[in-house]
Amino acid sequence: MSARVEHLVTSGTFSLDGQTFDVDNNVWIVGDDRECVVLDAPHDVDAIAAAVGDRTLLAVVATHAHDDHVRQAPALAQRFSTPERTVPVLLHPADREVWELTNPGVATTDLTHGEVVTVAGTELHVLHTPGHTPGSVCLYAPTLATVFTGDTLFAGGPGATGRSFSDFGTIVASLRDVLLELPPETRVHTGHGGDTTVGDEAPHLQEWVDRGH
Repeated sequence: MSARVEHLVTSGTFSLDGQTFDVDNNVWIVGDDRECVVLDAPHDVDAIAAAVGDRTLLAVVATHAHDDHVRQAPALAQRFSTPERTVPVLLHPADREVWELTNPGVATTDLTHGEVVTVAGTELHVLHTPGHTPGSVCLYAPTLATVFTGDTLFAGGPGATGRSFSDFGTIVASLRDVLLELPPETRVHTGHGGDTTVGDEAPHLQEWVDRGH
């Protein structure tokens, strides 16, 4: 039996470049009744831990290292670690500098393009999709026809690129060459807001480029 996807929303703030904003963040849990992984651990460690329950937490996966996605990642990993097994926080190494802004000196485990994270018999394929941040990744689950895009792709367009560590041309290349090459029926679970599909977003790529979204 394949894994299932669970969803909760936590609320808090996002801070970068001297500005702070109120945000609601999606947290995605992929697993079964025995084990799971958490994709992003933002504001409320107790709420996320309650959703994990008594399952084995295999890893906390960061789609990128902005504070509103990783603020509670170390605490969540520590809560589910045991003397026999340390729960890793998986992060693309290109986002280490961004990570240090929120969690200075805290160790992470490198997550690389093409790597596969397996949970409850389901493969999550790591896609490096820089642009929103240098180390942004998406997690593609072919058997679930689902991709978890963090802040790389939303319903209606790409993630923001107007702040430090971001680049519009790079995120467009990630969308064109990686994400929008996935099957059109692939459901997109985002870091904020509602779902979309690859097929719904792909026809609009040139519009985003033309307006420098």
